[in-house]
Amino acid sequence: MRIISAKDYEGMSLQCANLIASQIMLKPDCVLGLATGGSPVGTYKELIAKYERGELDFSRVKSVNLDEYVGLDINSDQSYIYFMRSNLFDHVNIDLANTNVPCGTNMDAEGECARYDEVIRSMGGIDLQLLGLGPNGHIGFNEPDDHFPTGTHKVSLTEATIQANKRFFEKEEDVPRFAYTMGVRDIMQAKRVVMVVSGEGKAEIVKKAFFGPVTPEVPASILQLHPDFTLVADEAALSQL
Repeated sequence: MRIISAKDYEGMSLQCANLIASQIMLKPDCVLGLATGGSPVGTYKELIAKYERGELDFSRVKSVNLDEYVGLDINSDQSYIYFMRSNLFDHVNIDLANTNVPCGTNMDAEGECARYDEVIRSMGGIDLQLLGLGPNGHIGFNEPDDHFPTGTHKVSLTEATIQANKRFFEKEEDVPRFAYTMGVRDIMQAKRVVMVVSGEGKAEIVKKAFFGPVTPEVPASILQLHPDFTLVADEAALSQL
């Protein structure tokens, strides 16, 4: 595990964007595993800025997103496909046909999860997986459990996750209770994993996840075993180390 410390959120975002940019430059047809939520927004802004300066070309890049809410229409401004278009895809020259997000409107959970696993397999796996860190240690929507889920699966969101995500919705009742998420196996099989974490509110879970025991009760802790894992965090998030 490698830790990159930045002064603040902006510095963290730039450091992470530099890592992703180097991956694209080294392998222009790379497969990026992408994340949503507040943590990576700054990273996406930095990548857009690099593209606008002519430093990056996304034309051959492929992407697979970690997760999607179940039941939200793709045009909902809270769906993760909408998020990705608003925060990255619509601002760079990536081919939308090469972007992939679980289909949250497919109510056949077994079929959709099998389809998404095949998408990842058909691409030859993920070259670089971007992650955030949930307040309870979840990665994607792999919530605390008594085992590490393997492939893509449907998950019931915990109360902690619902509370963390309700700020994005008009009211708490609007927060979906289920999601499709990439499994821990696919995350761990990525050649590189980069996680962004910001803020004092994440300091305790950072310490627990990366300096405590590896346990499915803290899903992110399994990243201690990944051969090429980089944690990019600001000083506040690292304050308990």
